[in-house]
Amino acid sequence: MNLPSFSVKRPIFTTMVTLILVILGTVSLSRLQIDMLPSIELPTLTIRTNYEGASPEVMERLVTQIIEEIIATVPGVEEITSTSSEGRSTVRVSFAWGTDIDTAAIDVQGKLEDEINELPDDIVRPRIRKFDIASFPVVLLGISSNLDPVELTELIEVQIRYRFARIPGVAQVDVWGGFHREVRIELDPDRIKAVGLPLDKVLTAIRDANLDLPAGKIEQGRYELMLRAPAEFNNLDQIRDTVIVQREDGTITLGQIAEVKDTFEKLTRIIRVNGGRGVRVAIRKQANANTVEVSKRILSEIEAVNQAFPQIKVVPVINQGNFIERSIANVGRSVLYGGGLAIIVLLFFLRNIRSTLVISLSIPISIVTTFALIFFGGFTLNLMTLGGLALGVGMMVDSSIVVLENIFRHHSENGEIPERASVEGAREVGPAIIASTITTLVVFLPLIFIRGVSGILFKEMAYVIIFALVCSLTLALSLVPMLASRLLSPKKKRPKEPINGTNRLTAAASSVFGGLEGAYLDMLRWVLNHRLFTAFGAAAMLGASLLLLRLIGSEYLPPS
Repeated sequence: MNLPSFSVKRPIFTTMVTLILVILGTVSLSRLQIDMLPSIELPTLTIRTNYEGASPEVMERLVTQIIEEIIATVPGVEEITSTSSEGRSTVRVSFAWGTDIDTAAIDVQGKLEDEINELPDDIVRPRIRKFDIASFPVVLLGISSNLDPVELTELIEVQIRYRFARIPGVAQVDVWGGFHREVRIELDPDRIKAVGLPLDKVLTAIRDANLDLPAGKIEQGRYELMLRAPAEFNNLDQIRDTVIVQREDGTITLGQIAEVKDTFEKLTRIIRVNGGRGVRVAIRKQANANTVEVSKRILSEIEAVNQAFPQIKVVPVINQGNFIERSIANVGRSVLYGGGLAIIVLLFFLRNIRSTLVISLSIPISIVTTFALIFFGGFTLNLMTLGGLALGVGMMVDSSIVVLENIFRHHSENGEIPERASVEGAREVGPAIIASTITTLVVFLPLIFIRGVSGILFKEMAYVIIFALVCSLTLALSLVPMLASRLLSPKKKRPKEPINGTNRLTAAASSVFGGLEGAYLDMLRWVLNHRLFTAFGAAAMLGASLLLLRLIGSEYLPPS
């Protein structure tokens, strides 16, 4: 018993299986994560090392070359490029595609730790970073206020930052352009020279006076008490009263030879929010979190923060979730428009509401079932997967149209009852539509094996198209024959129906369709009678197209 025959004889079973697939796809759609693009993680590491005050030549000789020699021994390294600038060394390491970048980062870190003694002692330890689109901030906030800049930064660091950090799905909150408090001691050269103090003695005195050291422990019975000797500075007067040196004629304090200021660190980044001075906060999401959901939670928290702290104003500057949501909505609407236009075209050519209903059901059911395969395949809803659905909508109905047309032929021309016409019609064209679907799948199959970023982008699209076409083929051989056997009525000679709006539309569609068919037949006759001219005309059009090819530009992705 083949699939069409089984589906027609077991309509309830076929309906239940279809409903199960629809429910499964609907639940999967509600749980699918939404992102702009598939997860892209290049097999590339960047190693940054800072050496304050070193010239580019010194950085190249003492840091960059040594790091390159160390990294070259790591397995899988394909290319190493480096840049040395004043006080900074950047080494970029590219690995072969397919390399687990997390494992590679551990190997690089281990090599650097083993050979760290070869680098200068006073460098900032090398930092290793990997390229990952998911690590980019999902929301950038701008915070402005009339408060003192240092107070504003402290408020953000102590309270506001952690309100956003505790949001589910948020991984990291970074503050950029803050005014961090700094106690600056500006020495007076003339006074230091007058009292004859070396600078190292001043530095040692300040360092020794600002300590918090353990002072042992006291054991009494079963209790053990740890002791500490806190001696850190609590205010500026304590710093000014710090004794630098004691002499016979008295003591010299820091306040006598220097000016102590309570200020903020030197700014290296200036942030302006709506034209005023402000601070920027970058929020990154967790790797497995839904970008859109995290963005919505952050926006809700922004409103709560603005109400709780009226002295500041928090605004979203960049919101990836909103951009992704609008982009996905645009592609989703394209899928709906494409499906709707396909149904309208079917109605125009078939001129039968029942037959159009049979085929139009295969489009949403195939799409919803594809969502289940996307979920279990570990993919996300992104521009590539939805683009695959939009591309496959037109192809989803091909098999169903062929099956239904053959069923109608058996029913109308051979006079078979709907059940037999459905089984025989689907069985006859079954091998043909299977072969046709396989040839289409073969076109997209090579996309799965593309390597690099292009492979990451187009692999999910290829999988989605394959999923959708397999679902539509299965529905064409099961659901379509079953519905046709139930919706088609035995052929009877009907009396002439009165003219109404529906009949007028049907007559108009038939007239237009007849005109198209006649024009097509006339064109075929003319082409067959002028074969040489047709062949040369086609060759000329091909040549002209090839000449225009060099005028077409190329780029990696369209502008956004």
